Amino acid sequence: MRILLALAAPALIAAAPAPDPARLKADVTAMVGFGTRHTLSTTSDPKRGIGAARDWAQARFETIGKACGGCIRVERIARRFEGPRAPNGVIVENVLGIQPGRDPNRVVIIGAHIDSRASDVMDATGDAPGANDNASGVALVLEAARLLSAEKFDATIVYAVFSGEEQGLWGGQLLAETAKERGWRVSAVLNNDIVGNTIGQGGLVVADRVRVFSEGIRVSEDLPQQRARRGNGGEDDGPSRALAKLIDGEAARLKGGLDVFVDRRPDRYGRGGDHEPFLRLGYPAVRFSVGAENWDAQHQDPRTEGGRVYGDTIDRMDFAYLAKVTAINVATARRIAAAPASPEGVTIDGALSFDTKVNWQAVPGATGYRIRWRRTDRLDWSDFKDVAAPGAVLKNVSIDDYLFAVSSLSASGAESVPVLAGPAGR
Repeated sequence: MRILLALAAPALIAAAPAPDPARLKADVTAMVGFGTRHTLSTTSDPKRGIGAARDWAQARFETIGKACGGCIRVERIARRFEGPRAPNGVIVENVLGIQPGRDPNRVVIIGAHIDSRASDVMDATGDAPGANDNASGVALVLEAARLLSAEKFDATIVYAVFSGEEQGLWGGQLLAETAKERGWRVSAVLNNDIVGNTIGQGGLVVADRVRVFSEGIRVSEDLPQQRARRGNGGEDDGPSRALAKLIDGEAARLKGGLDVFVDRRPDRYGRGGDHEPFLRLGYPAVRFSVGAENWDAQHQDPRTEGGRVYGDTIDRMDFAYLAKVTAINVATARRIAAAPASPEGVTIDGALSFDTKVNWQAVPGATGYRIRWRRTDRLDWSDFKDVAAPGAVLKNVSIDDYLFAVSSLSASGAESVPVLAGPAGR
């Protein structure tokens, strides 16, 4: 069953410029040129170390902002952290490019960490080129800023360059806590970490897909909230999983692009990234990473031993592939930033009935809403109905056999991330 009421079709951006592999390569080359970007490396040398790298990132944001008439402002936020990988403490500083939207407090974040490391995580002076981990992600963030800065959005876009990831996910923690302190309503966090290679360990080639990791049950939920999600059958529809599914759908629209492998765990097994501090504070966040990692090219001193080459060097990267991952980030951010906020208070009722009542709170700026549903034995939404105002009854759609969600629509038809409906309060 598919019901569609008349609303404007999503606006298409005619001939939107594509990510430039040459630009991405130039940015990665520049970052590799700093020798090491270890979080504990020098901050005073103008040509080497984390300080020079952060200054360079700021200059790149300023150049992009100047080209769009000042649409991006640059901000640096910093805090001192101390831990096993920084026993004497270190100032962790993030470089932000902020593109204000019509709503300054609703935010979409595209981020990546700029710091690198060698074999010894405490080695702050030896060469650590960090081409794929993670100059690739920072180059993606800068290219996304260049492309999206040509457009105006409802939401504010924050392009984030993190430090301190290798020391303890401190850059992600710093921005997540800053978002909370400033009262930002974060619609999505797109973390990009190791996104630029297609040849993995042992020569395995994976050039047709990118992994997007997302949590299902939210780490921020307390036990009663987890029990409510279990009772509602919503284990696969938490905010971050809904974001991952949206990314999958946007990628499918890109001609000649990549398949999104929706990896149903928060990150690779036993490992982590800068999106995780956002998850702990309840923000929807995902991680992009390549389809096949090459561990000889991660966290290794550049060297050759027994004919085996180690080191995260630029020659191992595939910039056409990185451009495709960038395109998915751009398309996702464009959709979410152009749409109104996702609805709140989405509920369903209809026990002992073949009809289901769906309700939600009105969203400022929304010109319509999309009710989505699917059978409980499916993972993806199959049917929808568009309505002009909150509240609708779906005839002959049993609450026992279907899951439901609601998204907001803009006048152009841009759709927010769908929000799973839960039981109405009694």
